[in-house]
Amino acid sequence: MTAYVFPGQASQFEGMGKDMYESSTLAKELFEQANEILGFRITDVMFEGTAEELKQTKITQPAVFLHSVIKAKMAGDSFRPDMVAGHSLGEFSALVANGAMDFENGLKLVLQRALAMQKACEAVESTMAAIVGLEDEVIEEICDGIDETVVAANYNCPGQLVISGSVPGINAAVAQLTEAGAKRAIVLPVGGAFHSPLMAPAKEELQAAIEATNFAQPICPIYQNVNAKPSTDPAVIQQNLIDQLTSPVRWTQTMYNMIADGASNFIEVGGNGKTIRGFIRRVDRKMPTEAL
Repeated sequence: MTAYVFPGQASQFEGMGKDMYESSTLAKELFEQANEILGFRITDVMFEGTAEELKQTKITQPAVFLHSVIKAKMAGDSFRPDMVAGHSLGEFSALVANGAMDFENGLKLVLQRALAMQKACEAVESTMAAIVGLEDEVIEEICDGIDETVVAANYNCPGQLVISGSVPGINAAVAQLTEAGAKRAIVLPVGGAFHSPLMAPAKEELQAAIEATNFAQPICPIYQNVNAKPSTDPAVIQQNLIDQLTSPVRWTQTMYNMIADGASNFIEVGGNGKTIRGFIRRVDRKMPTEAL
């Protein structure tokens, strides 16, 4: 069974999508449609912008979404997933690619998500940190004992977990986790506590938009971030997407579940083509992976 997986923020790169735009009429049409939907020429930043410009949340999220979704659409009839999953933002890409949402609604939600998250980031000084080389349970226990908002946010792969919270909370956690034996505990250059309770204002803002969006029966199951379980029920998919902003990304669990359910190869769609494949190799070194 073939599993298609979609990367999230941090998989962007300078010039992303330019080759697609120049070589495919379909890609060019979709990129131009995206410029109209967004109300600005995101293609200018994607194709010619600097790495710093691409890091702006309102640019990064729609850019990564577009790169993935248009790649999937360019594949045409050869895009035949048995299952899909997306890491954080990538879940929106996966939902469009597997037919649960259409292109326009997916892009509009991604932009609203980016703007709502940016607003939440500006309300409270917060950040994230990558913790390498400690058991998940140890990290969770230490975070629980800190008298600040700090939680496990991204279960990326065995031995790598990202925590999220207030700046004092993250600083305290990094110190304690280093003392507990973490090989690395590094504060990340991000402007907010994604997938934590501090994203509650963004969740409230996005919920109405998600509830107003039509979700269809997908062509295959999607394994969602909040519970790492497969679903084809539009109502369940919709609710899980609402809960995603303040819940951890259970990517490690998702990979194990997809493999247990029969995934025999993984194809990463869009972005730099390396991020998700690297996580998969930490789960199963022998699992075939490729980039679309």
